[in-house]
Amino acid sequence: MNGQVSWVFEVAVKPGKIDALRTLMEEMAESTRAEPGALVYEWFVSDDGGVVLLYERYADSAAALTHSEAFRTKFAGRFLDLVDPTRFTVLGTPSDEAKAALSRPGRVFLQPFGGFVRGFGA
Repeated sequence: MNGQVSWVFEVAVKPGKIDALRTLMEEMAESTRAEPGALVYEWFVSDDGGVVLLYERYADSAAALTHSEAFRTKFAGRFLDLVDPTRFTVLGTPSDEAKAALSRPGRVFLQPFGGFVRGFGA
């Protein structure tokens, strides 16, 4: 379709860690905002603070790879101290290199099947 790569990443927040996660999220969002290919970076939280879902969209596979490397080197250790990953779904048509970098046991890759995207403002 358009070459964009997105993912939905759901995590369970470890008990008592929601405030620390919020602080880390602000740092991660600021870092991602500086990445030119980052199009959407949104976090959602359950009412009880026990589940967080991240929705991310990148202009192309190169931008997704840039973000993945930045996450791995700057944030992964601290992030995983605060959460337990429960689901990671990649959407779009990532390059072979991006797909290899994003692949882990249990990850699901979904390719475009139909529909449309309407323009929207930030």
